[in-house]
Amino acid sequence: MPDPVTFNNYKSTEHIYDDSDNIDQEMSVCVLASGSKGNSTYVSSGKYSILIDAGLSGIELEKRMASKNLPASNLKAILITHEHTDHVQAAFVISKRYKIPVYASRATMAAIGDKKKSFHEIREFVCGNAFRINGMEIQPFSISHDAVDPAGFTVSSGSKKMGIATDLGIATSLVKTRLMNCGLVMIEANHDPVMLASGPYPWTLKQRVRSRVGHLSNQEAKELVTQIIHPGLKQVIIGHVSEKNNTREMALGTVSEAIRGRHVGITVADQTSASEVYKI
Repeated sequence: MPDPVTFNNYKSTEHIYDDSDNIDQEMSVCVLASGSKGNSTYVSSGKYSILIDAGLSGIELEKRMASKNLPASNLKAILITHEHTDHVQAAFVISKRYKIPVYASRATMAAIGDKKKSFHEIREFVCGNAFRINGMEIQPFSISHDAVDPAGFTVSSGSKKMGIATDLGIATSLVKTRLMNCGLVMIEANHDPVMLASGPYPWTLKQRVRSRVGHLSNQEAKELVTQIIHPGLKQVIIGHVSEKNNTREMALGTVSEAIRGRHVGITVADQTSASEVYKI
C-alpha cells in the first residue's frame, strides 16, 4: 500500500485505507458535550476511537472521557464538522498531545486559518468521498448551515453504523439518505418556534436560527426521525438543544412522537456532562 501523499503537515485521505481492523464488533458512542457552548462525540470500534468535533477545552474533554472510562490514548483522529469555535476549540491541543491527525474539508481548514498550523497533522476530505481510519469507514456528507462547508458523518465498522447531523437548518434528501440504516443517530432539536419568537434573541439572530442555514426545530427533528426510522434503529440522541429557546422536556416530548410504539431508545445529550456510553 503506498504512503499517503504528504505536503507540509497535510496528508491526502486518498490512500489511507486499512481493512486490517475491520472486524464486525460492537461500536460505542458517547456524547461528551452538545450545545452552543461546546460539542464533541467519542466513537469507538473497540480497539480504536475517534472524536467528532472537539469544542471544549482540552482539560474538560479529557475529564469527560475519563469519567466514562474512555481512553484518550485510543484516539486515532479528530473529525471536524465545521469551523465554529464550539466545534474546534480543543482540536489543536488534543491533536498535538496525542499526535493524531485532524480531518476537515479544505474550505473548513481555510476558515480555521493560521490556527490550523497547531494541528499535529492535517488530512483533508471531500464531502461525498468515503475514507477509512483503522478499519472504520467514514462517510462525510454536506449539510445546510452558516459555515463554509459544513458536514455530517456516518461511521461504520463491519455491519455497525452510526450517523451524526447537528447544526443544520434543513434536513435535505441527502441528509435523510445518509442517516438511513444507522443503528444510532444523533440529530439536533434546537428550538421551539414559539419560544424562539418570544425569546431574548435579537430579531436578526432569530431569523438566522430559523433559516435554512440555521438550526432544526423540535417539529423538524421529529419529521426527520419519522422519515429515517427503520427496524435496525436502536438509539436516537437529541443534541444541540438551545438553553434559551427550548427545554430538554419539550425536545424529548416532540421527537419521541416519531418512535411511539417502537423499540427505540431516545435521550437528550447534555451541555454540562458526558452521556452514557451507547452500544450498537
